[in-house]
Amino acid sequence: MNNDLLNKKCIPCEGGVLPFDKEQAEKYLAELSLWALDEKGTGISKEYKFKDFIEAINFVDKVAKIAEEEGHHPDIHVFYNKVLLNLSTHSIGGLSENDFILATKIDAR
Repeated sequence: MNNDLLNKKCIPCEGGVLPFDKEQAEKYLAELSLWALDEKGTGISKEYKFKDFIEAINFVDKVAKIAEEEGHHPDIHVFYNKVLLNLSTHSIGGLSENDFILATKIDAR
């Protein structure tokens, strides 16, 4: 599925669809490396560690470019040399395939 997700494009989501249930989210999560599902099953997150602040910011710049290309945006938290990314589809209050597409593309950067 991972290569499949890498070749897909995020589809704009304005709501009206159901978010993934925990079982669906766990199936997709199994294809990702070191991403974690939150307790409610409504979001995924991953922490990245870098040598210093500049490397962390350079990573954020790459993530921003990918997110803009996909039209799907993570919450980004920077802590000096660490970056925490949180993904969920806010318009549906949970996870959609878009979150896993974006996570896959970020990890493939």
